[in-house]
Amino acid sequence: MRKFDLRGVFGTNKPIIGMVHLPPLPASPFFEERDYPEKTVQRALSDIKALQKGGIDGILFSNEGDRPYSFRVGAETVASMAFVIGRVFEQIEVPFGVDVIWDPFATISLAKAVNAKFARTIVSGSFASDLGIIDVKGGEVLRHRKRMGCENIPLFAYINPEFGAPLGGRDIATIAKGLSFLSVADVFCVSGPRTGTPPTVGDIKVVKEAVPDVPVFLNTGANKDNIAEFLNVADGAIVGTSLKKGGITWNPVDERRVMEFMKVVRDVRGG
Repeated sequence: MRKFDLRGVFGTNKPIIGMVHLPPLPASPFFEERDYPEKTVQRALSDIKALQKGGIDGILFSNEGDRPYSFRVGAETVASMAFVIGRVFEQIEVPFGVDVIWDPFATISLAKAVNAKFARTIVSGSFASDLGIIDVKGGEVLRHRKRMGCENIPLFAYINPEFGAPLGGRDIATIAKGLSFLSVADVFCVSGPRTGTPPTVGDIKVVKEAVPDVPVFLNTGANKDNIAEFLNVADGAIVGTSLKKGGITWNPVDERRVMEFMKVVRDVRGG
């Protein structure tokens, strides 16, 4: 597995990637016709500006509002995400990535279409989830990546997706070692049991020790009170809920919360 150069992409060690959670998109259960496209675009733009003014290192777009999620999304989801990103593209000042939940094929295709610098997705494995069995064929995903000419787009892979548990009884270290040997991803993301809830620091340590040559990110539950402890172990973090107004996942990003969070991060990084 190649060694992913985090500093080369984000310009810093231990980068923090802030979420731009898109509202419900066309065909999803909570989609509101009156909100699309202009309110959706303006919400994304507001979140981008708040994250960037707050000092974030990177941005990740996801279709968070499309709950409950599909394992193979329709073309309308990829098209609408591409449309929104295209509308806000010129306002993005930091490296950005995409995640079409829970569809790795759509995620890779979207990343190519919008020239994303990275993509987060579930790359391989089988999991029992609240939405059914997640069964990802890693070989097919990586072949799709090859066909799309996306080898240069780093994949941030869920080791353990939220709302799910791995089938087969293997522990997280064994899973990480297997995925590393099979070279399916550039960064491993360790999640808590659900959005906004962290794993333990011990979980991060276990994965780091299992795959010392692969960057490991805290994927859920980062906040200003725990990020210093996690960054003593993790190589970076993806954060969404704690940066929202009131700490509520579905609310807009709060610039003040971003600034407070990033101040702690800068202290950890030594300025």
